[in-house]
Amino acid sequence: MRIVIQRVSEASVTIGEELKSEIGKGLMVLVGVAEGDTEEDVRWLAAKTVGLRIFDDEAGVMNRSVADIGGEILAVSQFTLTASTKKGNRPSYIRAAGHGLAVPLYELYCRLVGEALGCETRTGVFGADMQVSLTNDGPVTIIIDSRLRE
Repeated sequence: MRIVIQRVSEASVTIGEELKSEIGKGLMVLVGVAEGDTEEDVRWLAAKTVGLRIFDDEAGVMNRSVADIGGEILAVSQFTLTASTKKGNRPSYIRAAGHGLAVPLYELYCRLVGEALGCETRTGVFGADMQVSLTNDGPVTIIIDSRLRE
């Protein structure tokens, strides 16, 4: 499972003309589920997301988590995070999990993050054509892969 976390001052998801979700200060998280991912991967990534210290403290040092600042999280499913670009110029998505695995793991991730944060995780719609808008604060962007555990 691979996630891209962006520290944002605001973010939103629109589907067609309808605003689906929006947040203020917090984290915009793109979530890619691959074949072979497990609930253990989800639990590890959810804890990492909420505990990641990428917000400034009083001294201007990145020492506070999204929970510490009372921030929000917007999590959007994105199968393209599993892309392989090893051969040629057209990405292969063969590693992406099918709906039967991806949907439950994505929903579990959103639930666990929300529980740890003490508020609802905002979401997009799995598999929908979404327009994601954000203002990256910093910019700060972190990529975490549950298989690498870096």
